[in-house]
Amino acid sequence: MVYDTVIGLEVHVQLNTNSKLFCGCSTKFGGGPNSQTCPVCQGHPGVLPVFNREVLDKAIQAGLALNCSINYFSKFDRKNYFYPDLPKAYQISQYDLPICKNGFLEIILSDGTVRSIGINRIHMEEDAGKLIHSDIGSIDESYVDLNRCGIPLLEIVSEPNIFSSEEAYEYLVSLKNILRYISISDCNMEEGSLRCDANISLKPQGQKELGTKAEIKNMNSFKGVQKALEYEIKRQTRALEKGEKIIQETRLYNVDEDKTYSMRSKEEAHDYRYFPDPDLVPIMLTEDYVNNIKSQLPELPKAKESRIIKEYQLSERDAKVLTSSLELANYFEEAVKSCPENPKKVANWIMGDLMRVLNEMGGELNKIKIKASQIGNLVKHIEDGKISGKIGKQLFDEMIKTGRTVEETINDLNVGLMNDEGELISIIDRIIKDNPDSVASYKAGKEKAMGFLMGQIMKATKGQANPQKVNQLLKEKL
Repeated sequence: MVYDTVIGLEVHVQLNTNSKLFCGCSTKFGGGPNSQTCPVCQGHPGVLPVFNREVLDKAIQAGLALNCSINYFSKFDRKNYFYPDLPKAYQISQYDLPICKNGFLEIILSDGTVRSIGINRIHMEEDAGKLIHSDIGSIDESYVDLNRCGIPLLEIVSEPNIFSSEEAYEYLVSLKNILRYISISDCNMEEGSLRCDANISLKPQGQKELGTKAEIKNMNSFKGVQKALEYEIKRQTRALEKGEKIIQETRLYNVDEDKTYSMRSKEEAHDYRYFPDPDLVPIMLTEDYVNNIKSQLPELPKAKESRIIKEYQLSERDAKVLTSSLELANYFEEAVKSCPENPKKVANWIMGDLMRVLNEMGGELNKIKIKASQIGNLVKHIEDGKISGKIGKQLFDEMIKTGRTVEETINDLNVGLMNDEGELISIIDRIIKDNPDSVASYKAGKEKAMGFLMGQIMKATKGQANPQKVNQLLKEKL
């Protein structure tokens, strides 16, 4: 039996507002336990929430960027459930009237296939607190930190039309890129700014009815999501082939073992007893309000990619790499300002040497010491014949460590190109004298001999001679 895989993703995105969704407490990460709370986010009786309008604006931005329809009338609802880190015993969320609905996100797979992944809804909600479990001696203790209570979240729910682990991975990468481009979240998975749960089921190929789904949690990277899904596909396939029944359940992914484990069964859907929050008025938008936010949207990845191809005459592949993050795209365009006549070579340095260093440092561009303008300046020095490509590599490696300019680093290492004609002629004369066979070969029409003589001159000058100048003088001498 051949099975179709059906995946739906629920992504929680923490918005980068300074204050929480319904109170003025700080959202800054890393504060001492319960140091960023007040009676509102602690859930004291009688307190009243006050809506943070910046959250609304960022939610609309996300909806517009993800091709959603914006609901001009929406409301907040109470989602009732008990958990130790939810002091009110309900979460303020959105149920039947979310702020955004019916969007889509296009992804490109490794074989070049373009797929459109549906987005069912985007809604606003507050985060719960955090339980911290500690094992001290023979006593197991749990602590509650309410700093995260009330942090503004967007929940972005895809349609169940993701059909492979690769599609899930590409969807998440593209989604994160767009959210970073519109600057509504830092999407830092390590700090919990972006969290993903995956629902996955298998069904016989061609069957319309969906199979029983499992929900996977505890995935802290996009690669982790992909691996967890791949494991779950194999697990469910083996079970179905043995005639076993798939149980509707929540499963946790263990990164070290690369396996999923059953956490709890979900035979029936929870009844959260949603009802409109009586302390918050409905949200009523005007067309002008939404259009104003739309007019302020920054350039999105696809638009930036198209512009970079046209403006800098780069290939689609190069543009795709350079726009893979907003930071990298901005870095490239800043670098080109210092060498506008050769954007392709600037792109090559960024995609080659800079990306190599980025990979070694964990991909964080803000930790790179070399300024974008100095990458362009380095390329310009090479193109103007002031340094060789080999020296350029040496300078780059030093500049990465120090953050100093090209000119400063040339002086530090004393590696500027030799351009003094008299000095170069003296060296060329000596090389010609020491290599009569190569001179004869060149005069007999063998161009390779010219390359050998050039190599000897560069060796004699330790790579510091200006190649263009040497080539010109050597031809004149020969």
